[in-house]
Amino acid sequence: MSRLYDITPTIDASLKVWPGDTPPRREVLLDMQRGDNITLSTLHATVHLGAHADAPSHYGADAPTIDSRDLEHYLGKCQVIAVSVARGARIRPSDLAGAIEAPRVLLRTGTFPDPRVFNEDFAALSVELVDLLHEKGVRLVGTDTPSVDLCSSKDLPAHRRILEHDMCILEGLVLADVPEGVYELIALPLKLKGFDASPVRAVLRTL
Repeated sequence: MSRLYDITPTIDASLKVWPGDTPPRREVLLDMQRGDNITLSTLHATVHLGAHADAPSHYGADAPTIDSRDLEHYLGKCQVIAVSVARGARIRPSDLAGAIEAPRVLLRTGTFPDPRVFNEDFAALSVELVDLLHEKGVRLVGTDTPSVDLCSSKDLPAHRRILEHDMCILEGLVLADVPEGVYELIALPLKLKGFDASPVRAVLRTL
């Protein structure tokens, strides 16, 4: 029997977002507990919320928005790889142990352990690693951090190289309890026309 791993952080008021971005807030419009006939609420939040898919338009001028991305990128064979890397460092090709076995790779760094606490010294991807993944046929890369670039980065070299290779990005995943190995990834973005990202409900299913 297959097993599901939910790799999505819970979305509530305690979930941290990028400094300066819009944190999640629920506005209750109608509430059966108050005597209304239904419960109805509105979500106010950034689209870069928790586990989310970046669109190329987030880091590339005139690049595709999230609604135009092929869903095949976010669904299918996926490999979880644990990397031992210092906080605030960029992951190098030499940090990967073993072969790339899937067209989607999720990197478990352990450098952003609590989605409710925003630590700025999380690890990120190097340009050399992005190039290697592309050479190995990887079309989606995901991380357990808020960004594939360092928190202090302004020129976003990893994002830009990913754009050059037309790869997809998942960020904000919760991978602490997921063993290394090959799974089926299901992490479909919402069809948000013109948007630069979308939250996803990301899960891994054992094969």
